[in-house]
Amino acid sequence: MKKIAFKTLGCRLNQYETDALASRFHKGSYQLVNYNEPADIYIVNTCTVTNQSDQKSRQTIHQAVKANPDGLMLVTGCMATNHKQSLLETPGIDYVVDNDHKTSIFSLIESHFRGEHPDPEGFDEDLFSYDPAFKTFHTRSLIKIQDGCDNFCTFCIIPSVRGRAVSRPVNAILDNIREVIDHGFKEVVLTGVNIGRYDFDGVNFEQLVAKILELPGDFRLRISSIEPDGFTPHFFELFQHEKLAPHLHLCLQSGSEAILLKMRRMYTAREFRHLAEQLWDRYPDFNLTTDIIVGFPGETEKDFQDTVQMAKDLRFSHIHTFKYSVRNGTRAERMDGHLTEKIKNQRSAVIRKISDENKQLYFNQMMGKAQRMLIERISADGIARGYGENYIPLRVKSKALVRNTFINVKPESIYQGKEMELWAKLS
Repeated sequence: MKKIAFKTLGCRLNQYETDALASRFHKGSYQLVNYNEPADIYIVNTCTVTNQSDQKSRQTIHQAVKANPDGLMLVTGCMATNHKQSLLETPGIDYVVDNDHKTSIFSLIESHFRGEHPDPEGFDEDLFSYDPAFKTFHTRSLIKIQDGCDNFCTFCIIPSVRGRAVSRPVNAILDNIREVIDHGFKEVVLTGVNIGRYDFDGVNFEQLVAKILELPGDFRLRISSIEPDGFTPHFFELFQHEKLAPHLHLCLQSGSEAILLKMRRMYTAREFRHLAEQLWDRYPDFNLTTDIIVGFPGETEKDFQDTVQMAKDLRFSHIHTFKYSVRNGTRAERMDGHLTEKIKNQRSAVIRKISDENKQLYFNQMMGKAQRMLIERISADGIARGYGENYIPLRVKSKALVRNTFINVKPESIYQGKEMELWAKLS
């Protein structure tokens, strides 16, 4: 039995694709091992959204090659699409597989060990023919519903490495979800590049979510990162359903109207603010998290202060803060007014501080309020950890708790470890 190790960088879509590939290899009688263990095959699923992502991907590849020079090294993902030629010329890398051919990795590896010399581009291009991800690295099951993006934001390279938007057939999604629920998963997360723009045979994102919520079974549905322009007017009504988690990671990027226009975002700051206010009018405890880019070309101090004010006003409980990173071939690369790293670092620190303060406020707001916690892991000292429906990280200490089950709890105090969590008690 050959040993295979996976390493995933970047987004949840990459995580889903790694889980699906791992499940296929497990089904094919390969032994899955940790990435820091000796293995016959190493697969790195890379990210290229920023320069830092490229650096992390290269570092991960280099470390594996150095530690296990005899292992077969395959690199895939967005960096494999963006920097294919340079990776092919990197010592120690045996195969480079772009996103369009990622579903063929199992067949490619099988061909290799039969003594053949397969060309990754000789396999069919296919974005959705992944096996159901039963053997995953997570308690929740990620479900890919679409790929690619047609927005072409001026800072973003994703349309170049993921292609134009394409949606997975509705029945394939529903069948996939039925399979993972029957396999025992309790939480399903919809993922893709721009999931709010899902559209297959006249079924839009709202209609797809409504169909999923009608499926039988004791499971929870969560929506991963989504653009604010992807909502239909009545979408928020769906959050009344007990299966749909009251949390959205809604990508803001900037609170400045001028910068949003330069970014070519498909909404205004005013529209975003109205969207958030609508959510809280309906659901006062709704958890809203976001992405913000600081230091975009031409971002003035006033532009930044508009973002600061919006981050405070909208009370995002977590802000994933990015320093603007030049991506070759994007419009933003050619813009005037690129800022220094010093300014980017200063502004990034300000937003991170606001994020920490907002999280503290939101956690205090949720004290004593019932949460349905999904137990994801239990430590040797009997402490169970997982998330409530509002995507609050929870800790509970009690006897006879079981992983991958729901329990009803109430948060009662803040635990300040490496990450802020809430201690809760059974209710």
